[in-house]
Amino acid sequence: MSFQAYLDTIESKTGLTPRELLTLLHERGLSEPPVRAGAIIDWLNEEYGLGRGHAMAIVHVVKNGPTISEKHVGTDGTHRDESTELWLDGKDHRPH
Repeated sequence: MSFQAYLDTIESKTGLTPRELLTLLHERGLSEPPVRAGAIIDWLNEEYGLGRGHAMAIVHVVKNGPTISEKHVGTDGTHRDESTELWLDGKDHRPH
């Protein structure tokens, strides 16, 4: 599954865009340095039933912003992403 697909699935499961989840994490003080992955994972699991893999995608965005490595961009593998920039504002509103 691509990194973007993880974020799109999170939106489907929670009803919230990744950006909306980032805002909620910030409001709860879970996005301030030092970011504690365990606290974010626990909160996402308790509030939305997200598993560790999906929660870690959000942790990555909290820690690193919406940019990912070029490692899988343009490859043919299952983890292939279209871009190094992740779309956080809703899968149905992604520019084409």
